Amino acid sequence: MADDAHARTRNEHGQYVDRIPLHRVLAVFEEREDRARPLTASDVMEALDCSRRTAHNKLNELEERGDLETRKVGARSRVWWIPITGPPDSSDTRSESAQNRTDERGENGFGESDDGPGERRPAVSDAIADADLPGSGPMLDARREALSAAYEYLSEHPEAKKADFLRDVYHEYPAGFESAEGWWNAIQPALKQLPGVNPPKERGHIWHFLGG
Repeated sequence: MADDAHARTRNEHGQYVDRIPLHRVLAVFEEREDRARPLTASDVMEALDCSRRTAHNKLNELEERGDLETRKVGARSRVWWIPITGPPDSSDTRSESAQNRTDERGENGFGESDDGPGERRPAVSDAIADADLPGSGPMLDARREALSAAYEYLSEHPEAKKADFLRDVYHEYPAGFESAEGWWNAIQPALKQLPGVNPPKERGHIWHFLGG
């Protein structure tokens, strides 16, 4: 064990350098069928069989180099993706975007917030209030609350299936529906219209949250 430790490379601060090169992290994004879908740190951890700290460090380094874009989703999650190169005059916009991403980051060193969820943006609240849901009066209010809960769930779990909503949201917010299927048939069309929601193109596939 001592020989292995002495054989490892140290950086200028005397810390051990991990053995995962940045190009391997980028390959996780590039070697996929759906390259447009953002990835979480957990996705990178599983692909590279590394720790969460290593995954975050590598992702943040690639973002600083401009190889990846990122944004916060939900209260404690963040996603990354390979940016699409814009026209030459987009440099100012990208600089402003990078500053905004820096301002959004939390204080725990991983670009995540340790605080609870903040105030919801007015656009989301307005969209939920205007959603086309069946019922009126207290029943309609309960169904708007169920839609809000489904949105919050997706924001905290940026990759979710129908079964996840039925298991984790429906039973707590049934909103007067006698069956999970009836609840889903009413909630999911409205959920599709909310900011940041990327619904699956086919039934049974994964819903994504891209930020609201």
